Amino acid sequence: MPQHSQSLKLFAAACYVSIVNYISKMDFSFNSHKIQQLILLMILLAQKWKGAISYDVKYSLETRRLEVPVDHFSYLDRQLTFNIRYLISAKYHVKDGPVFVYTGGVGDIMKIAQNTGFLFDIAPAFNALIVFIEHRYYGQSLPFGNNSFASPEHMRYLTTKQALSDYVWVVNSLRKEFFESSVSRDFLPIIAFGGSYGGMLSAWLRIKYPNVVIGAISSSAPIFYFQGLSDCSGFYEKVTYVFEKIGHDQCIKTIKLGWDVIINLTKTKLGMDFISSTWRLCSRLRSLEDVEMLLDWLKNIYINMVLSNYHYPSDLFTPLPAFPVKIFCDKLTTGYFNDTKGLIEQFSEALQIYTNYTGTTVCNNINYTMDKYDEIAFNYQLCTELIMPKCSTTEDMFITKPWDYEKYSLDCLKKYGVKNFQPDAQLIEYGGKYLKAYSNIVFTTGNLDPYSCCGVSSNLSNTIYHYNMPDSPHLVDLRNSDIADNNYISTTRASIINAIKQFLNMV
Repeated sequence: MPQHSQSLKLFAAACYVSIVNYISKMDFSFNSHKIQQLILLMILLAQKWKGAISYDVKYSLETRRLEVPVDHFSYLDRQLTFNIRYLISAKYHVKDGPVFVYTGGVGDIMKIAQNTGFLFDIAPAFNALIVFIEHRYYGQSLPFGNNSFASPEHMRYLTTKQALSDYVWVVNSLRKEFFESSVSRDFLPIIAFGGSYGGMLSAWLRIKYPNVVIGAISSSAPIFYFQGLSDCSGFYEKVTYVFEKIGHDQCIKTIKLGWDVIINLTKTKLGMDFISSTWRLCSRLRSLEDVEMLLDWLKNIYINMVLSNYHYPSDLFTPLPAFPVKIFCDKLTTGYFNDTKGLIEQFSEALQIYTNYTGTTVCNNINYTMDKYDEIAFNYQLCTELIMPKCSTTEDMFITKPWDYEKYSLDCLKKYGVKNFQPDAQLIEYGGKYLKAYSNIVFTTGNLDPYSCCGVSSNLSNTIYHYNMPDSPHLVDLRNSDIADNNYISTTRASIINAIKQFLNMV
């Protein structure tokens, strides 16, 4: 990079930090709407200025490991331990500064950290220590190493309660190092952050351990996505809404037609072979079970494109261009096809936006749409304590499929050897929709995020806040600022900064 470009980049970043630092020290207790609007404008301009310099963001973090119990709740198995991985950045931390703890969810914690630039954007203003803690059974935090997924007996320690206890152990291990305190009752300026499933965990950490974290920022968290709390059709309807808004009606019609064509074509061996070769599948379709797997793979690609539909290139699940949904729809509906095979070829071309954007994919493995073991771990959780009812209807772009708890349970028993005998366990454990009894939690959602179907949608009390971001996708508020961020994203980030300041003032 030329010297003047590097200097400009550093200058822009310094200006951004200075403005956020100034705002973080301001008194937000006043009621002047005009002054508040001016402050939000300052943050918006700061973010735009910082984002005006185009460069690849890579955050430097120290990798650490802490020995934790495999089972936090047994007095017999305490001798069984493993190393939980966590990442730390003390670059901006000063004595008595707060700790920003990210509660890792699905996936490798390093990748999660690299997609969570907001913490690095605001840490200098708060003199904060940044910590990302990996969720057990994900990434490198495997309780039984390569045997962690070998049997139900090995996987039974994969629960939210065990994960929350891991986070508390890591936080407590840092108390003495950074606060000269090892007593868990000491109340310290620690704030939890999390997104999606990790956002559920950050909120639950505040709910279950209010003595450990003073507040929580929960982005895109489907915290009400449980039986009896949300409509089972909401998620797929939201995915369809994004395809309609970002794509167009013809895209929806072609996707719907595609389901019928695939099902009819795969009734014969010739049809299976044609799709296998045209879509460059790693293993040829040979059975109805394989076809079901193909349909699920395609459905998950549509979902992941919506979850990654940012206004800039990203790699949340896989490397993708900006607005992948629009590019996919444009490719799918451009040109003409004369028969079903022509349509399959059209799909093959369009799907490469997701399956082969880098041009390095040799073949497509329909068994997984993300890391193999991460997918196994999360699907196991969806079979045990995170049963999230999903159904598709004629109102969405997917194959119509009702929610059938009994069938779902039998499938889980077949796959993982587990059965959930208490579907409302999470409601009992974490309060369901009755969150007014708790405090100091910020929930954020974007209306282009499918998980907005099943999360907090309004302020629940004077200390349980919700901020909605129109025209905004999944987790965007926790990502690094970008020149193309809309005003809703910037305003929400300003509100989060305000809430953090209020929480810290309580310590």
